[in-house]
Order: sequence, then C-alpha cells, then structure tokens
Amino acid sequence: MEKKRILVIGAGPLGSVLAARLYQGGQNVSILARGERLKQIQEFGIILHDVVTDETSTDPVPVVEMFTPEDQYDLVVIVMRKNHALALLPTLEKNQHVKSFLFLGNNAAGPEELTTQLGTERVLIGFPNAAGYLEGNVIHCIAGQENDTAAIPFGESDGTVKPRTHMVAGILASAPGYTAEIYTNMDAWLRTHVALLFPTLSRAITVCGHSRLRLLQTRDGLLLYIRSLRECLSVLKALGYPILPKKFRYISWLPEPLLLWIFKKIFSNELMETAMDRHADAAESEILHLQQEFQRLVDQSGIAAPTLDRLIQMIEHGETLPVGSRSIPLRLFI
Repeated sequence: MEKKRILVIGAGPLGSVLAARLYQGGQNVSILARGERLKQIQEFGIILHDVVTDETSTDPVPVVEMFTPEDQYDLVVIVMRKNHALALLPTLEKNQHVKSFLFLGNNAAGPEELTTQLGTERVLIGFPNAAGYLEGNVIHCIAGQENDTAAIPFGESDGTVKPRTHMVAGILASAPGYTAEIYTNMDAWLRTHVALLFPTLSRAITVCGHSRLRLLQTRDGLLLYIRSLRECLSVLKALGYPILPKKFRYISWLPEPLLLWIFKKIFSNELMETAMDRHADAAESEILHLQQEFQRLVDQSGIAAPTLDRLIQMIEHGETLPVGSRSIPLRLFI
C-alpha cells in the first residue's frame, strides 16, 4: 500500500514531537520550518529529549520552507498557537489539492473560523496531547510512551465519522507511544480544555505573582481558580456544550476542600515545569487570545461569573495575593 504524504506545519515543540514520532512510525512525513528552526532541522534533524525517561532521539525528518498552492499532500497537520493558525488560513485556502487539514491546538471559538475559509469537508480539529519547550536545538518534551501511550483526541469539524476520519486515526496511531481517539464533539472537548487553563488557571497564577509555586502556597489563589473554573463550566453547559472528557464533570460538584487537595497534587507534579511553566512563558499572545475567545462565551451565556470578574479586575489593577493568603472562606457545599 502506498504511504500517505503528510506535512506538519509548525516546527515548535509540539509540531516537532508529532513529526518526529510519525517519522519513527515509518510515515512519509515532512515538516515546514523557517528561519533559525529551519537551519536547526536541516543540520541536526529533530532532537527530542523526553523529560520522563531522560532518553534522547534524533530523527532526520525532511524539512520544507513553504506551503504553496501547487503542493499535494494527503494530510496537512497544523500544530500552532491559535492566533498563528488563524493567520495561516489565507495561505491554506489557496491550495485546492489538499482535502484534509487537521488543526491540533487550543480553540474556544469553535471550528467556524476554519471551515468558513477552508470548507467543512476539509477540516478536522483535535489536540496534540504533548508538552515541551525548545532549548537550543533540543525539544525537551513530555510525550506518549510505549508502555504508557497517550491518546490524540480529534474529530471532524461537523461531528461526523467518515472513512477519512479512520484514515487519519490510523496515521496518528502509527506514531510510537500514541493512539488516536475519535470524538464526535471535539469542539466541546477543546472548549473544556480552554476553560481548564486560560481564563482560569493562567489568571490565578498571575495574581499569585506569575508563579505556579506561589499558587501552590496560596490557598486563596487555588480557591479563585476552582471557583472561576466552575463558572466557566457553567457557561459551557448553559450554551449546550457537554464537559469533555467526562472525568472533569466532578469539578462541578465535589466539595472545595477535596478539590483543593486534588489540584494541589496535580500542580505539584515536577513535570508541570515542562507542561505548564515553560509553555506559559512562550505563549503569552495565545493565552490572551484564548482568554478573549472564552470571555465572548461568558457574555453570550449571560451566566454570572463573579470570580472571573474578580480575577480580571485584580490583574487590571496590578493586585497580587500575599503568599499563603487564606482569607476566603471555604464552601463545603455548592
């Protein structure tokens, strides 16, 4: 069987991880890169250092400098920050040969911005399910392992499942350490993911001095995160979006003391330096873009969001919580 031709657009940490893993899986994959990153891949290949296993791999993934209207690929995967992916749409639209564009990344506004320019029949959406940062010419990453695979969630922009959907799933699952998980409501999954992080956690960290470690030491900061997150989940439910994956539905009803313990345990994991801290340092423009996208959902829902409002006001006024602040009373019941 002839291998599919695949192009990964986005040579940052997550695009590099996906391209390298697909290459390791025997796929006919190339990656688009520019500037210094282009030179790095041309000279050294894609170098991945797995921070979990401390293993390093080097893969000579073919690299291209541009995507033209004449290019022909069976699948183009865009792994970029949301604001950058939107800026790329006019370039993608000029190519009528490619029938499958898979956008892997954060999105709180839905697929309409993508499908309006490219057509519903050409757009799939999903999330790369990896984390990492570039240091020199090395990507330090958290990615799926052979004995601990990670699922890449994705789906058609219109929620259907087609033969093309299964073809893309097979390509993604060929990457060592990964499986593919088809969703018929990937839009809801992505909106839930944004709610977990950008209008909520990133702001809670900001009012704790831009420090995850200070957040861990400040109960009031964690409470503001939990309450703002509950408000965001209420917004999604009011607008008819299910909370996905389903495991996050517990956030709406568990008592605050238990949620404090859960999130403190999660955010204390040493891997959060790679998964959270380094990403936030490099993605300030995307974080602001996603916060604005979600605020439009809040306004559309009509749901009262006093904790979200408080976080926004604190940031606008330059207020920070004292380290160890515990002045906000706990709520045992919703």
